Amino acid sequence: MSGGILTPAELRRPGTRRTLLVVHACVLVGLVVAGLGPLLWLLAASLGETADVLSDPLGVFGRMAQWQHYVEAFRGVDTARLLGNTLAMAAGSAVVTVIMAISAGYVIAILRPRWAPLLSGGILATIFLPAIVSFVPLYLTVTDLFGTGISLQNTFWAVWLPAGANAFAVLLVTGYLRGIPRELVEAAEIDGAGPLRILWSIVLPLARPILGVVALLAAIGAWKDYLWPSLVLTDPKLRPISVALPQLERTNDLTTFFAILVISALIPIALFLVFQRPLLASAGLSAGMKD
Repeated sequence: MSGGILTPAELRRPGTRRTLLVVHACVLVGLVVAGLGPLLWLLAASLGETADVLSDPLGVFGRMAQWQHYVEAFRGVDTARLLGNTLAMAAGSAVVTVIMAISAGYVIAILRPRWAPLLSGGILATIFLPAIVSFVPLYLTVTDLFGTGISLQNTFWAVWLPAGANAFAVLLVTGYLRGIPRELVEAAEIDGAGPLRILWSIVLPLARPILGVVALLAAIGAWKDYLWPSLVLTDPKLRPISVALPQLERTNDLTTFFAILVISALIPIALFLVFQRPLLASAGLSAGMKD
């Protein structure tokens, strides 16, 4: 606003500054309400009674005292197992995505073979395909792995391997690796380092910020995914919590179900809040070193 709408002289006026302060405060409050409002209401509703939630939805903030709903969420429901399955699915997806992204990005951005532009273009082309288009061939591949008769259904590999084929992650890592000074790679080659040594000693340490971002995005994406896990993880013992939520809604009290929703939502939010600062700090430090 101050860059083009108002002049410096207008910004020095007390009335203009007060108006801008009010506008900024209103925008900030609106963003907080829009972003945190639904989650805060869900938390308040999980601590109330079902009858109160249904009769007065906006009055739940004054009746938050039923903490036993969280005890029931773990006692009457196999929530711990569902969360464990989801955590295993998210962690494996993050690891596989990072391995695939750094491998492809290293080939395209650092090794630079003649066919690297074709590989990069092919990966870019897959971004424009709707995800639903690949569901049928991907499902057939998972149930019969390349015609070998091996089925990955009801194993976490059926979720991990497709998650690794993430074109956005590959292009993100590739773009970051292109910013690594070429002199570092050439100096390592002169010293006799091979491709694996360069990858391990130079590329991976410099790429830790972007790999952390890719891992975090992959983990959160796997945590909230519903359609694909519901197709390939039909065994109730392997289901993640996202797939089990519709059944939990039918078999539990409303406020207990709200407590389960809060638990399932808080974990990915906590992961992001815990790791965002070190990731952003390391990314800023890495960018400063390159500059």
